[in-house]
Amino acid sequence: MTVNVDVLCVGHASYDLIFSVSRHPGADEKIVADSLLSCGGGPAANAAVCVSKLGLTSAFAGYLGRDLYGDKHIQELNDCGVNTQLVVRGASPTSLSTILVKPDGKRCLINYKGDTQALSDDALNFTDVPAKVVLFDGHESFISLPLADKARQSNIPTVLDAGSVHEGTLALMSRVDYLVCSEKFAGQYAGDERKALSRLSELAPNVIITLGERGLIWQRGNQQGALPAYPVAAIDTTGAGDAFHGAFAAALATGLEWQTLLSYASAAGALCCMQMGARLGLPSREQHTLLFGQSLP
Repeated sequence: MTVNVDVLCVGHASYDLIFSVSRHPGADEKIVADSLLSCGGGPAANAAVCVSKLGLTSAFAGYLGRDLYGDKHIQELNDCGVNTQLVVRGASPTSLSTILVKPDGKRCLINYKGDTQALSDDALNFTDVPAKVVLFDGHESFISLPLADKARQSNIPTVLDAGSVHEGTLALMSRVDYLVCSEKFAGQYAGDERKALSRLSELAPNVIITLGERGLIWQRGNQQGALPAYPVAAIDTTGAGDAFHGAFAAALATGLEWQTLLSYASAAGALCCMQMGARLGLPSREQHTLLFGQSLP
């Protein structure tokens, strides 16, 4: 099985139920949602869809159950042009997320995995999977760690979406070329983003910390910089990080210059905030070009 793509995304896939609410409920309180959307989700799966929508080729490697939500999700990935040959199906349930989104775009999320376990290190064979860039989200560490080492030996750039501190992100953060962290990760790891930037730069050659509406900061060797966020009226911030990571990996695969690459990824994250639902908000090549005048080569 040969899977030749621009970006291979490895990690978590879920199915999302997204409720629009006037406010997040308090203890023992029942409220009525204004609307409901349902779609596939998960950091690596969303990044793969984002890459495809931006005009490049992508594949997703991870797990989906042989259930209703798994069937819906894999059909969605196929419809978006994502290669699904590396999706493992099984009897354990597909991860399910319930997301409550307020009018200001702020959200809360509940995830259920049941008895679903991480894939074993021999669950997939990546021998015939040439990719220009490999993106990890840290949720499938047993298959990700050897693949990260293999990619480094083959001079294939690797990216880690470090959304929070957990066993997978901690294991991968020193084994990737581009460590892209959330503000949450930075706070958990070092207390604040500046301390995190300094400490993480000792582990990875390129470090980016995304700060939501405050933009991002970065360090490459002795060079540091910052980039403000694009000003948008946020409807739902769910998936903005996934859009950033997918666009970042796509731009990396095309060889964009550093500052242009960061700007391109930031614009994708901003666009995602302008629609309800992470998957539904991932920008297309045409949307990105229309609103920000940027397109990949």
